[in-house]
Amino acid sequence: MAIVKINPIKIEGRWHSGIALDLHTTSSTPIGYNESGHMQFDTVRPEIAELLYRLKNRADKDAAGPIIETVANFLSDHREKFDCIVPVPPSSQRSLQPVIVLAEGIGAALGVPVLSCITTTRPTSQLKNVTDPAERKKQVEGLYQIDATQTQGRSILLFDDLFRSGTTMNAITDELLGPGKAASVRALTITKTRSNH
Repeated sequence: MAIVKINPIKIEGRWHSGIALDLHTTSSTPIGYNESGHMQFDTVRPEIAELLYRLKNRADKDAAGPIIETVANFLSDHREKFDCIVPVPPSSQRSLQPVIVLAEGIGAALGVPVLSCITTTRPTSQLKNVTDPAERKKQVEGLYQIDATQTQGRSILLFDDLFRSGTTMNAITDELLGPGKAASVRALTITKTRSNH
């Protein structure tokens, strides 16, 4: 396994500090319609984003190793800032849940517990199709509940695979710092979209 090159980018939100390791795509150029009438794109991704794409869209488990190694290497300098990892609950059902696979791998590599302390109060829809910020916010209101017995007083690393607008991670951060009584929340995602819609 090898550590891949990353380009860390600050992500803003209600957490104490946040980083995305790289952009989700470098460029995406329309190249015409396929036989079903869907526009096709020539998409260029940074190395870690390509690995994430393989893991998420092709269920390629081999892509997880280099991501985990890269994240563990990146986090090793920041190890004293968190004492557990909390993965964002997946919004869609997949046979392989990338966020969970990666969080557990990173936790194992760093010797840090991964807490499954967030439950959803209703089925979630993917926010990526909702562009209106007010509607996005409405969709996550009251959606997440935290098991405070696991999070009280903890320094949490909130982990997700992709940062778009931050709506989900902000909603969870509010719960972790409020009812969850966490001491601190820092955010980490593998990639970040170029726009926040």
